[in-house]
Amino acid sequence: MLQTPSGGAGSGTAARDSRLMSIGTVLNVLREEFPEVTVSKIRFLESEGLIEPQRTPSGYRKFSAGDVERLAHVLRMQRDHYLPLKVIREHLDAMERGEAVQLPVVGRQRTAEDVSEPSAARTVARIGRAELLAAAEIDEGDLEEWESYGLIAPLEDGAYDAEAVTVASLVAELGRFGIEPRHLRVMKAAADREAGLVDQVVAPLRRHRNPQTRAHAEARAKELAALTVKLHTALVQTALGVRLP
Repeated sequence: MLQTPSGGAGSGTAARDSRLMSIGTVLNVLREEFPEVTVSKIRFLESEGLIEPQRTPSGYRKFSAGDVERLAHVLRMQRDHYLPLKVIREHLDAMERGEAVQLPVVGRQRTAEDVSEPSAARTVARIGRAELLAAAEIDEGDLEEWESYGLIAPLEDGAYDAEAVTVASLVAELGRFGIEPRHLRVMKAAADREAGLVDQVVAPLRRHRNPQTRAHAEARAKELAALTVKLHTALVQTALGVRLP
């Protein structure tokens, strides 16, 4: 577990509170390694006793760095070792007791072939409207306004892509600096143009008869998306004359 420094009673409590994370922030952190994790998944793991986040007086979950580390460990054991939650819980409990334990082997282990094999059958992680509001810690009025500007849009079935949590959290954060949703339409338009450029490049691969080639199109799309994001960041930094850490 990650350790946090302690201080005086009052200042220590304030410092600890400032380091706690909302479920939306935790989702963003975890999705760097686990892109398909969802708010529902985190809540499910909590209901199964794998984590015990703190609660604010209004009922919002607040996660410590140790909670996030434990969540990542659980997801890693599920992904790489196909372990059931009961086994994972027993393993983690033994580790917390300071016992020297080996990772149990249940079923087959994840192989290099599993990691490198593209999966065209993956479905987009989805969340409901109530989950989105809770994860981003926004209200219905905020979401309706952002939808009116096209910053967030529900899918055909009324649910949302899990990435909507990231968008909502960032829009809310920018709002604290006085940047209103109407100001962000230009960014949304630029993002749509960049996505169109990537689609144009990978479209021939997606239409190919060979399933492996079609699957390769998704990997190529992710690679191009990452490059466009890096270029966009570099251009903004150059225009402002700043360097991000």
